[in-house]
Amino acid sequence: MDRSLQNAHAKLMSRDIHRLTPSPTEANCFSTVGTIISRDMTPMFLKFSVDDGTGCVTCILWLNQLTSPYYNRFNSSTILLHSRTARRQARDIRIGAVARVRGRVGLYREVMQITTTNVIIERDPNAEILHWLECVRLGRSCYRIQG
Repeated sequence: MDRSLQNAHAKLMSRDIHRLTPSPTEANCFSTVGTIISRDMTPMFLKFSVDDGTGCVTCILWLNQLTSPYYNRFNSSTILLHSRTARRQARDIRIGAVARVRGRVGLYREVMQITTTNVIIERDPNAEILHWLECVRLGRSCYRIQG
């Protein structure tokens, strides 16, 4: 992957996320902004839903970095950093908050969901509408999304 695109996320609205076709070979990095409408925490993960007015998308924030075999390939300081970051983000995710969610979009039980890499609670009251406007602009000029 081109290093300049490593942290790039395509901005989409929930309805467009649900229209995606999953691809196991591409890096499906996307972001959306919306209001958190549900929250279900387990010791392994935090599952929450974001509603942006066009629909809802389920998001998963994994919290098991210290016990997951996936993280065995990283050094212990990286695992600890991921764990602390995930737990801090999970603490900030509250129903009613507006959040910017970034991550990989994939299919789980026949429904698209975001496996989050980053969740930012928005403080700007205009964040959601600005995201909408940017999605419309990008949809027309870059993504070839109609509607």
